[in-house]
Amino acid sequence: MSAAPLPALETTQRRAFPRQPVHVPLDVIALRSGIPENLPGRCTDLSETGVGAIIAGELVPDQQIAVELRLPDVGVPVRARALVRYQKQLRFGLQFVGLPMEQQEMIRYWLYRSAAKHAQGSEKSDAPKADPVTAIAPAATVTERRVRRIRVRLRRFYALAALTVSLTGLAWWQWQRSWNELEAQASFAAAPGSRLRVSPEIMERRIVYKENPVYPEAARLAGKQGMVVLDAVIGADGTVRRVRAISGADLLAQSAADAVQLWKFEPYQADGKPSEIETTIAVEFRLN
Repeated sequence: MSAAPLPALETTQRRAFPRQPVHVPLDVIALRSGIPENLPGRCTDLSETGVGAIIAGELVPDQQIAVELRLPDVGVPVRARALVRYQKQLRFGLQFVGLPMEQQEMIRYWLYRSAAKHAQGSEKSDAPKADPVTAIAPAATVTERRVRRIRVRLRRFYALAALTVSLTGLAWWQWQRSWNELEAQASFAAAPGSRLRVSPEIMERRIVYKENPVYPEAARLAGKQGMVVLDAVIGADGTVRRVRAISGADLLAQSAADAVQLWKFEPYQADGKPSEIETTIAVEFRLN
């Protein structure tokens, strides 16, 4: 396979799945001659199908790796296998492989919230600006600040790279644990179930009654907020038969499950008759 089609693939994915900037640490595990190696990195952007990152190590196109990252305000990490689809110096484009449905919906919901916040920020930028005389700083001062920030980031980056040397003794155990969990998730997602799984977007349009969750006082006092992802079974009559929390803070999960248990949906029809289905529901808690 030649390397020429790769940029075109990257461009197509970017158009089909919009990306949002995200700056969080990224843990990468790669095999070197059968021996696992931990590579530190940092995410630059995220889409439904992959992540852009800066990684302190050498990876090649089509190499399979394991990745882990934590999205802001999301209680559980995103853990997945990925393929290297793009590489230029220390910048990489990684495509998720075998991502479980729950994590797909978690990423999709986070992207939606991030895009909404960005749109609100753009509206605020249209407000009257400050006096240009007091707002403009000398060019030299701005340049010096940027240089200092770059130096600080480089020192942190090199420190992360050096840290991998001290983790060699734990590398094999970490690789086995992470890879085994990812394999188990992929097998579970690929196994055919007895119920039809319907996407959250479709079921959201079929809601006829929705109960808002009560913000637990203990969670409010503890400053807990974020998103709870639930797996729900919807009966042929549109009632919620079963609901189970699969991610999110424990103080919030029960309240979210109690509220969703009372939701009512328009029955979903398969082969012309109402059917019991399974879907994913995300409930977000915000302190303010």
